[in-house]
Amino acid sequence: MTRTAAREIAVHFAFELGFTGQTAEELLAEALTRKTFAQIGEEEPLYAEFPNEQQREYITRLVKGVYEHAPELDEYISKYAIGWKFSRLNRVAVAIMRVAMYEILYMQDIPNAAAINEAVEMTKHYEEPEVVSFVNGILGSFVRGECVPDPVGPIGRRAAEAPEKTEVPAGEPGEEQA
Repeated sequence: MTRTAAREIAVHFAFELGFTGQTAEELLAEALTRKTFAQIGEEEPLYAEFPNEQQREYITRLVKGVYEHAPELDEYISKYAIGWKFSRLNRVAVAIMRVAMYEILYMQDIPNAAAINEAVEMTKHYEEPEVVSFVNGILGSFVRGECVPDPVGPIGRRAAEAPEKTEVPAGEPGEEQA
């Protein structure tokens, strides 16, 4: 199973959380089992292979993270979905954006561009082109508005977590600063 497939399974579970009264732990205990995968895998190829331990940890981290940070993630979605009420947004797109935003904010080993690209590609699989553009636009605006570029590489951090700039005292040219 690829990381892309594991991410898509996490999106399915995040979507399901929106319709059940279950906690992330309850849903994962029920859904992330060999038995469930065997049953679903008969009709849905994504579930044909049971994830290995590393993939299960990744899925679990995403689903629990989205569950725990849903209000924060939904605020960001609302902030960047200009002209749209959150309640009117496509629920599949919301689940995809929640997972991508969680990765961007809390999983620094995943580059922002990769999280956005994966979200866009997954949206293409489930939704019409207009929704794909909408998701791409919101996630791009989110990264530009909430993250600062990392000077060492492409991974961004939330602006609030960026190190403060320190002022260098001005002196006369050639004068060494203490």
